[in-house]
Amino acid sequence: MARALYIHWPFCLAKCPYCDFNSHVRDGADIAAWEASLLADMRHEAAHIGTQEKLASIFFGGGTPSLMPPALVEILLREAHTLWGFEDGIEITLEANPSSVEAANFAALARAGVNRVSLGVQSLRDETLRFLGRLHGAEEALRAIETAQAHFGRVSIDLIYARPGQNDAQWRTELGEALKLGTDHMSLYQLTIEPATRFATDVRRGEFTPLDDDRAADLFAVTREMTDQAGLPAYEISNHARAGQESRHNLTYWRYQDYLGIGPGAHGRRGGSATVRHRKPENYLAAVADHAHGIAEERLLQLREQASEALLMGLRLAEGIDLPSLASRFGVNTEALIDDRKLALYRDLGLTWQDGSGRIGVTPQGMPLLDALLGELVNEDLVTP
Repeated sequence: MARALYIHWPFCLAKCPYCDFNSHVRDGADIAAWEASLLADMRHEAAHIGTQEKLASIFFGGGTPSLMPPALVEILLREAHTLWGFEDGIEITLEANPSSVEAANFAALARAGVNRVSLGVQSLRDETLRFLGRLHGAEEALRAIETAQAHFGRVSIDLIYARPGQNDAQWRTELGEALKLGTDHMSLYQLTIEPATRFATDVRRGEFTPLDDDRAADLFAVTREMTDQAGLPAYEISNHARAGQESRHNLTYWRYQDYLGIGPGAHGRRGGSATVRHRKPENYLAAVADHAHGIAEERLLQLREQASEALLMGLRLAEGIDLPSLASRFGVNTEALIDDRKLALYRDLGLTWQDGSGRIGVTPQGMPLLDALLGELVNEDLVTP
């Protein structure tokens, strides 16, 4: 099975109030130290698992990896190629903020080998961008998208909707403008209030009220309708793409295939084991200096846990899950994975589907209820110790 490699760059210029990712604001970064540490971490993975299989995708996430010097990106890619080799047509994605400063690096990043960029636009409205704590404006974002399209073969944009007070007409107008930009992939996320973020504090203090679930569901339906009509149907609950332009790297996660993760806080899964790197940048650097890798925890996953994770991830996809193949993979009967009676119940209600081959999935009508459906469909014995 071809492998995927995730590289985490933990630094941002500012912490967005909705963000619970492993991101940190620092006055500066010792690039030489980060180069040495990330290379050592990568070489540890190669020594641990071998180098027989070529990489099919690489993803630079963060944080804000577009703040990385392009020369460092090139060095890391060169080392990955030396260690594993690249499959033909490898997908190499880098997340970027659409600021003019970062867009100025796009040409150099493309020369370094990046061929897909994911732009954190988040909104095309200046007032909303200020609310979300973003450092760019709407016009700056539009210029960055144009620059990205000139340098990268594939461009994705992120938008956040279901914001406080947002209505159907407002979202239809904004999403319509975004669809006209001609990107081949869009990640469209509903605003969620995550614990330990500034927004969680703001909501607790009554500074704003999140959009209620019914109105958010209405906007989800608008999103599906408009993206379908534009030729970017949802292939995952929040991700939309033209045919053939799906994120191959993220599909690795959702299809529960192996991937390597290096850098602060990065998760990996390979050979039935899960790895987690040290989250705090300083702790990560110290760990690599002491042990030649940044792993804070590595544990063997029990088959029951793997099967549960595979179901929880795979049912996010429009393609669903090949249930017989999954059961065979983990050495269990299909009845051990899914509650057949509840699957039939929700199929009759139009929330799930099942074909003659045993593949199952969640319908577009069921996707807004995905979390609740997962709790009902996945056998309790799989998700409880």
